[in-house]
Parts: sequence; C-alpha cells; structure tokens
Amino acid sequence: MKPHVILDTNVVIAGLRSRRGAAFALLELLADGAYEISVSVPLVLEYEAVAKRQARELGLTHSDIDAVVDFLCQQAHHSKIFYLWRPFLRDPTDDMVLEVAVEAQCRYIVTFNTRDFAGVEQFGIQTLTPGEFLALLQEDT
Repeated sequence: MKPHVILDTNVVIAGLRSRRGAAFALLELLADGAYEISVSVPLVLEYEAVAKRQARELGLTHSDIDAVVDFLCQQAHHSKIFYLWRPFLRDPTDDMVLEVAVEAQCRYIVTFNTRDFAGVEQFGIQTLTPGEFLALLQEDT
C-alpha cells in the first residue's frame, strides 16, 4: 500500500527551488506514483500564493506555477474540511495542513518544520522531513 501524506507548503517550494534536494526527489516520485497526497482548496491556494510570491527567486513564471499546482491537484486526493479545531497548533496555516491530514487519514505530514507540528501524534500522524520520508520510500522498494 502506498504511503498517503500531506506535503507542507515549504516542501513544495523547496522542490521548486532546487533540483538537488529531497523535496524535488519527492515531487518526482509523486509523478511516478510512489506515494499519494491529499489536498484541500485552502492548501492548494496556499501552495499557489506562496509560489507566485516567490516566482522571481524560483526562476518560474506564473504559468509555470499554475502548471505545478495543476499537477499536484491531478495527483492528489481532494479533501473537504467540514470541521475546524483551530487553534491547535501555533501557526494557523499549520492547522490547515493538520486538518487535511486528519480528514484524509494520512499517516504522515512531510515538512521541514517538524517542531511546528508538535502534538499531531494525538491524531495518529507522524511528521517527517523530506529526507526522512524519502528514506522511508526507499526502504519500501
């Protein structure tokens, strides 16, 4: 069974910033079907807004970013959030990520900011860095 995860926005942005890191490798593996992601409308809008704000430094056009967001949406399970526990975490955008993870019954949240998700274990969710998740995927093959 493929792992089912939520990608935090910082992982998506890191994958767009450099082709050499674990975040980019995860985006490639998503295209290969190695794992599954879930998104919600607010999470997709955050991916898009942050990427477009950083478009120049990422070396991407808004059309490029639209294509990446479309790709993520095509690959993802779409979750509708009917409940809010906010605030549970310190950052409201992290709460949004947690809500999708709970709704989609994901095992992992992949993020560079694992400390920001302290307490998510209560929901049966583990936080992993992109490198840790990449290692987990490689163990399973």
